[in-house]
This record gives sequence, structure tokens and C-alpha cells, in this order.
Amino acid sequence: MSFADFILQHETDDPVRLLLARDKYPEVDIDLAVTTLEVRRKLRAKVPEWYAVPSLIYPFRLSGEQCSSSETARYKAKVVRCHSERSEGISGVADLTGGMGVDAWAFAQVAEEVLYNEMQVELARATELNFRELGVENVRFRNCRVEPGKVGEVLDGFRPDVIFLDPARRAEDGRKVFLIEECQPDVLGLLPELFEAARYVLLKLSPMADITMACKRLGTHVKEVHVVAAGGECKELLFLLDRDWEGTPATFIVEGGAVMEIPDGPSTTSTGSATGSGTVGPLVISTGAKRSGEIWLFEPGKALLKAGAFDLPCARFGLTKLGQHTHLYVGEAVPEELRPFGKVFEVLEVLPLNNRTMKEAGKRWPQAEVTARNVPMTSDLLRKKLGCASGGDIHLFGIRVEAAAEAGNYLIVTKKRYGTD
Repeated sequence: MSFADFILQHETDDPVRLLLARDKYPEVDIDLAVTTLEVRRKLRAKVPEWYAVPSLIYPFRLSGEQCSSSETARYKAKVVRCHSERSEGISGVADLTGGMGVDAWAFAQVAEEVLYNEMQVELARATELNFRELGVENVRFRNCRVEPGKVGEVLDGFRPDVIFLDPARRAEDGRKVFLIEECQPDVLGLLPELFEAARYVLLKLSPMADITMACKRLGTHVKEVHVVAAGGECKELLFLLDRDWEGTPATFIVEGGAVMEIPDGPSTTSTGSATGSGTVGPLVISTGAKRSGEIWLFEPGKALLKAGAFDLPCARFGLTKLGQHTHLYVGEAVPEELRPFGKVFEVLEVLPLNNRTMKEAGKRWPQAEVTARNVPMTSDLLRKKLGCASGGDIHLFGIRVEAAAEAGNYLIVTKKRYGTD
């Protein structure tokens, strides 16, 4: 039985049972097979193109958890292609922290040649075998440690347009680390050598990283910051460094394939004020029913919030922020350009937030999603007071409205119209 046949035959089997029954399969490396089965289950939705090839092998579970998705890998390839084209064509990309190879696989689809480097011998060998199975032929493979004074040795004559790094966020003793210089490899220490080898360096950091602090530590060569969200979560922060750039970076927010540029960068988008070019009119703050379609509520997605673009819906799109720390916006319309970057709700009714209205609302909408923002209770407590079961397209927001003459706590009844969970 071939390895691929074994994988297909035991796709849904219990990994523990397979390990205990290893004597039944003397012709199969059962440890590798079980790890491969576990990683494949993660890749089914994450990297379906790889899942479709059962002959691929995965020696480490962690690499499967940490690898890019097809969506985020292709976005990085798009960023690389864009800047390489400005340099008269994309000839080479060097991925110095190759991992399982999903990013290098995406780069290989837009570059003439890719250099893949991975420090772990077993992982590097597995990736080389996998690329053959995937039909990828324009990748060089290296197995070197990336450290100051060794960049030229790792490249071994390869001249990339762009160098990509995704530093490991764990120290050698397994501790989680957060500062850029504590990650492996140390990008700050490597930058002079990296810029000798290529004009552009694309750096991937944890989605938990502070963007403003990262930009300060990386210096004035940061040309672009890309905040990439997918599936309702912020997945990656990408920093494009340009050897020839000195200035303020532009920020790009990415959500579900849609991209929006914030030209002035993160430092000018996070004042958090409750002002805007719109106003909160009486239809919003007065109690009782309203005519359908008159007021809409916008809830920003993860990419917009991570970018700190709290005033963007107001300054660019004319919406009004309901409170400094509420991060909810209202207006007579939510422009189509903004809709992919959050959820859009039609406001059905606005009620004062008190025990009587919560009791009545719970009876009228026994099934609804519930969110509490900037009021003295959690979303779970508000749901308990309402007595609502989760589900449906009705969404009840308990919020404090500040941007109006009649500031106070309100229960805003909405119906979701656009956006994914």
C-alpha cells in the first residue's frame, strides 16, 4: 500500500487507535502518517489545494498550525508581484523562513524563481518532496540558519527582488516572545544585510503586534503596512520595507479579499473621537419604531479595528460614531466601498436601555444576537436579562450613545443586511 493510499483509506480514523495498531502496518511510517492525517484535517479548509494531494507529507503538527492559508499566502504574493513589477518585472523571491512552504508555493506562482530556506532539516526535506508532488519546479531549496553575517551564504548567489521573513515568535527554550529583536531570526540585526541583497523586505508579524511600535522599531524604511483579516479574524500583519523609502507608511486593510488603503498610515487614524461629518438625528436617539431603511448601523471588522482607523468611517464615509469607545457608527447609508470591512445592520427600533424595555424586547425577539458596548454590563449579562437565544438575523445592541444631545444608554434593535460572521 502506498503512503497516499493509506492516507485516503484512514482519513477519518482515530489517530490514537492507528498508533496503537502500528504493528498492522509494517510497510508504513505510522508516526509520519498520523501526523500527516492530523495536519491534513487542518488544511482541508485552510489550504484546500494541498489537501487535494494525498501524497504530501507533514512531519510536524506545529507547522500545520502556523502555516499561512491559501488566501493569505496569495495576498502576500500579490504584494510581492506589485512591487517587483515596479522594479521592471519579478524575477526572484527569497523566503528565508520557509516553514511548511505555503508562502513559497504562492510566491512560485508569480515569480520566475523562488529560494526556499528552512532551518529544520526534516521539514525542509518534506517540503522539497511536497513541491515535486505539487508540480512546482521553479524553487531552489536551502537548509541554513539565518543569522547576522550569513545572509549571503543562505542566498548562495541567488539575487531576489524581495526577501520574505516570518520570524518564529518563540525563543530557543520555547518561551513566547513579543519584541521583534527577540524573534528568530532577529530581523533588526539582519536589515543591513537584507537591504544589500534586495531592495524590498516583506516581514510578517503576529496579528497581536502593536503596529505603531513595530513601525518605530523597524524605522523609516517601512513603506506599507498590510492588516490582513480572513474568516472574521485578524490573521497577519505585513510590513513592506523599501531600502529607498524614507517617510510615513501607507496602511492597507484587507478583509475577505477586499482591500482599502489608508494613505496617511496608522498614526493619523486612531484619535478615537466621537465626531464625524454626520449627525445622530432624532430617528436614532428617540424611542419607538421608525420607518424601514432610514438609519443604518456599521460595525467595523477586525482589520479596520486593528489598523486603528477609528475615524475612517466618519472622515471618509460621513458616518457618525455613537461613542468614543463604542466603535459603532450610524448614517443614512453605508457606502458599498465600506461594507466589506464590517457588518451592516438596518436599525429597526431604538429603546432606552432599562429593565422594562429589556424584558419586552426579549419577548418580542426570543432569538437574536446580543452585543453590549460601553455600558455597565457584559454581552452575556445583557443576553441573560433579555432572555434571548442566540441565532437569527436580529441583533440587539446595548450601547452608550455619546454623540447626540440626548446621550444615554440605549437598546438598538437591528437586522443584519451585509457582512459575514
